Amino acid sequence: MRSLGVLTATITLSLFYSACTTVSPGPPPEALQFQDRSAQVQQLTRKVAERDRALQSMQTDAVMEYTAPDRHPPKVREQITARRPDCLRVEAMSAFSIALILATSGKHLAIFEPSKNKLIRAAATADTLNQFIQIPMAPADAVTLLLGIAPGSTMLADRKPDTIATEDDLTVASWTMPAGTRRELGFRDDQLAMVRERNAAGAIEYEVRYSEYQDLGGLMFPYVVDATFPVAQSRVSFHYKRPIINAEIPDSVFVLSPPPANQQANANP
Repeated sequence: MRSLGVLTATITLSLFYSACTTVSPGPPPEALQFQDRSAQVQQLTRKVAERDRALQSMQTDAVMEYTAPDRHPPKVREQITARRPDCLRVEAMSAFSIALILATSGKHLAIFEPSKNKLIRAAATADTLNQFIQIPMAPADAVTLLLGIAPGSTMLADRKPDTIATEDDLTVASWTMPAGTRRELGFRDDQLAMVRERNAAGAIEYEVRYSEYQDLGGLMFPYVVDATFPVAQSRVSFHYKRPIINAEIPDSVFVLSPPPANQQANANP
């Protein structure tokens, strides 16, 4: 009788736990949906990271447009040469000639004004680039922006996003970065369409939009770059014309050698 009682209790407990397993709720639909979207975002981010690793340089004619509360200059034709990680040369054209040449490599920057035969040397900082070419970023960040590269894409490709949202026609994923900042990538039609950086307080530091992608030798490359900087209350956009990517660019391109007898000055923006 004792054995029969133990057997009965065992069967009863087995049925009870089986029933609990049967009715135990699985992950909520929202969690399953996030898992699916997270997997899709990681796939897109890996694709972007692969493309970013392949992009090393760019040479192009461009039309630049800049707006700020106190400045609304006309569109400017430029010749832009950029090479990772931080080499940049911008030649701004006037109606009939070159109005200004800026070249930077590493920590050093030079600006040459042909009409005055004047060479200015300065530290390569966000303030200097903002003063002369209206991009309030350090050279390495400016090169990243102009090449259409998502900052830290290789690292982000190995991490699941913290959040995923839909903004108009964009799928926007967000990751927490060091010091509490946030990086957001927006995707449209399987291409990187937006990069947004927020500070620890949640305010937008900058937002860059990429569009009009074309296939250049097997790499998708944006012909339009549109960047806004809320702190500086400025916006700068570039429309590229016939860009050449990954050509060999010698170091001498990023070093200015003005003609003799020029004026030289140090800039402290």
